[in-house]
Amino acid sequence: MVHTPREDTGTPPGAPDWLPDVAAAMDRALTLALRGPAHGPNPRVGCVLLGPPAPTGDRPVLGEGWHRGAGTPHAEVDALAAARARGHDTRGATAVVTLEPCNHTGRTGPCAQALLAAGITHVEHAIPDPGTTSGGGAQTLREHGVTVTTGTRAAQALELVRHWHHALTHHRPWVTLKTATTLDGRVAAPDGTSRWITGTAARTHAHTVRATVDAIAVTTGTALTDDPALTARTPDGHLAAHQPLRVVVGHRDLPPDARLHGAGGPLLHLRTHDVHHVLATLHEHETRHLLVEGGPALAGALLTHGLVDELHAYLAPVLLGAGPTAVTPFGITTLADAPRWHTTTTHRLGDDLLLVARATPTTEA
Repeated sequence: MVHTPREDTGTPPGAPDWLPDVAAAMDRALTLALRGPAHGPNPRVGCVLLGPPAPTGDRPVLGEGWHRGAGTPHAEVDALAAARARGHDTRGATAVVTLEPCNHTGRTGPCAQALLAAGITHVEHAIPDPGTTSGGGAQTLREHGVTVTTGTRAAQALELVRHWHHALTHHRPWVTLKTATTLDGRVAAPDGTSRWITGTAARTHAHTVRATVDAIAVTTGTALTDDPALTARTPDGHLAAHQPLRVVVGHRDLPPDARLHGAGGPLLHLRTHDVHHVLATLHEHETRHLLVEGGPALAGALLTHGLVDELHAYLAPVLLGAGPTAVTPFGITTLADAPRWHTTTTHRLGDDLLLVARATPTTEA
């Protein structure tokens, strides 16, 4: 079930009278969570442990933690370790965490059991865990006498893990479609030249986005025409620390000297034109966020089936009047049927503009 947070006043139903301390701790937990990687199969989570009220009425912070990526301690365990390292007794403490503590053993043990073993008596989590195997930690804690409340900063916590949450609830990656076009929607001139439509600042920004996603997809047509490397690079041209999975969609073979065989992330060639199969396969690979960079046919197919969640439209102040467009026709014949998007942000990048927009939620095809 998709978790839709209520209007976030910062006050969950039945909140205790020391709520301001919990709200402040949740704000801190959200900040800590941002230290974790945006990419990877696991969500970014932060945790703050609060001790019982001091004589002054303040609740001391016993420990803080965050999740550093798959295979590392989860935020709750990290915070408990920090508290122990500082010599604090966590019995009777409150755990304030941005996501419901997990309830399963995967690469690490269940956080719900770690909190029980540490003597935590109250847990406030911002949003539930939608996972069929990882969820349920709140119920386990309640069954063992722990008070569990939820809802503080729910909207902010959901935004923090939006890609991961979407992948678990929709069983496919969050799909971001990137376009880089002239003002009249062209991706190349009539003679096929396309380098470069956008300027240096826009291209540098696009590489920072690549460094945060799990996978980048193009068609075999784009791979054969443009010979892209699909790497994430730093402004000085070096490979970024994280390299996404490189995905090529289509039946044609890639030449052995293609740049996609060079340094960068792993290469996955999906010999299909079925976008549902593509997304299902990537979900099996624990891909939470897919960036689609080309070509027009793949973009059109995803739009046809309502499978694009976000647009990154880089616009250059250039007019061509002719040439290929960013997407192929996808069934829209009248303006009333055109999908409408909600603009979330705009950024000026040199002389270019980046418009980020999200799809209006609908039932997927």
